[in-house]
Amino acid sequence: MGLLDKATEIYSELGERAVVSYIRASYRLLSKVYHPDLNPKNRTKAEMIQQRLNRLGRVISQMKDSELIELVQKASRKQIKRKKKILVVEDESSLQELFHDVFLMEGYDVRVAADGHIGYRIYRQFDPDLVFTDVIMPKMSGLELVGNIRRVNPRIKVVYISGFLGFQRLKQQLDGEILRYGYCALSKPFKISSMLELVREYMKDEQNEPRRVNVFA
Repeated sequence: MGLLDKATEIYSELGERAVVSYIRASYRLLSKVYHPDLNPKNRTKAEMIQQRLNRLGRVISQMKDSELIELVQKASRKQIKRKKKILVVEDESSLQELFHDVFLMEGYDVRVAADGHIGYRIYRQFDPDLVFTDVIMPKMSGLELVGNIRRVNPRIKVVYISGFLGFQRLKQQLDGEILRYGYCALSKPFKISSMLELVREYMKDEQNEPRRVNVFA
C-alpha cells in the first residue's frame, strides 16, 4: 500500500520523529478507510485489506521506535539502489509540486526544498544523483547551494533553472559555472517534455569529462 515508500520520503525530509509518528498513525487511518462497512460494493476486498492492516497493526504495536527507524533506514538503502534520485530546489510552491509530480511519475525518487538552506540539509540526508535548482531564491541562491554541495561532492550533476536574470554579474557567474563544471540549464518557461529529455540524457551521461550544455535562450 505504499506505506514504506512514503515513510522513507518522510524520514529523508523530516527525520526520525516524524517518520515514527507517520507509521504509527497511518495504519489506523487506513483501517478506517478500508473498513468493510464503508465499502459495501467491494466488501470482500475491503475485508482482505482490513485483515492485512490488522496484522500490520499488531506488528507495529510490538516494535520500539528504534526498530521502526531501522526498518525505514533499510528500506531507504534499498530504494537508493532501485531509483535515480532528484532533489528539486524551487521557491515557487506551484512549480515545486509540478516538478515533484512529473519526476515521480517518470520513476525517479524525488525530494523538494523551498530554498537553498533546506535544500542543502536534504541533500546531506538524501544524497541525490541530480540537483534540479532554481537560481534566484531567498536565503540562499541556487549558485550558493551548488557551491556548498560541491565541497561535499565535486561531481554532483546540476540542472539550473531560471527566468529573467536582471543582474549581469549573476548571469556571468551562472555562465561560468556551466562552462567550468558542465552543468545544464533551462530557461523559464520551458516545455516539460524538454525538461524530461534533458534530465534523462544527463543522468545517463557517466563520462569523466564535463559536459558543455547550456539551453538558455
